[in-house]
Amino acid sequence: MRKKAVIFDLDGTLSDSINSIKYCADKALAKVGYGPFSVKQYQYFVGDGAANMVRRALETGGDTEHAYFEEVFAEYKEIFRDNCMYEVKPYEGIRELLTALKEKGLKLAVLSNKPHVETLRVIETLFGESCFDVIQGQKDNVPIKPSPVGVFRILEQLELTAEEILYLGDTATDMKTGKGAGAFTVGALWGFREREELEAAHADAIIARPLELLEYI
Repeated sequence: MRKKAVIFDLDGTLSDSINSIKYCADKALAKVGYGPFSVKQYQYFVGDGAANMVRRALETGGDTEHAYFEEVFAEYKEIFRDNCMYEVKPYEGIRELLTALKEKGLKLAVLSNKPHVETLRVIETLFGESCFDVIQGQKDNVPIKPSPVGVFRILEQLELTAEEILYLGDTATDMKTGKGAGAFTVGALWGFREREELEAAHADAIIARPLELLEYI
């Protein structure tokens, strides 16, 4: 079936944002004497929402009971509100991919576990207000990925079926999300995780550069 839309993950897929996450989390963790952690560590802390990221960082620092979770998470959210664009940039080839997809008439959507307000800010800052047809960040009334509920909501707004979309992301969480919705899943190797993780999550395809996605349209 001809594909009519692409749903993108945000962090590690559209935007190289790991430095912003590290910057904000390190500052929050320092308040209770933890960190700093490396970029590589943060690439594995993230993927399942900010709360889980903070829990993993605390566990790595030794707080296995999450005694400091509420304090650090509240601090992180406050810092992140002001610094979510810190050193954030699109990955090489992403702008060209988005242009090519739009020229082919495809709809574009974003599904992220980043809080919705910050998701909007990142997308609109990097790509403008009219590039994407639907933007869905983390909201209290929508389960985070790997739940496919966010995909289903996007499909309703686009008036499409799962068979008509590609789902592009860089983690096993993304592959589980897309597969849970019944979509064709594509793993991105330029993001936060390795090929082995994407293969283990049974990605339908794995690509090394953004424009390779066009081969599956």
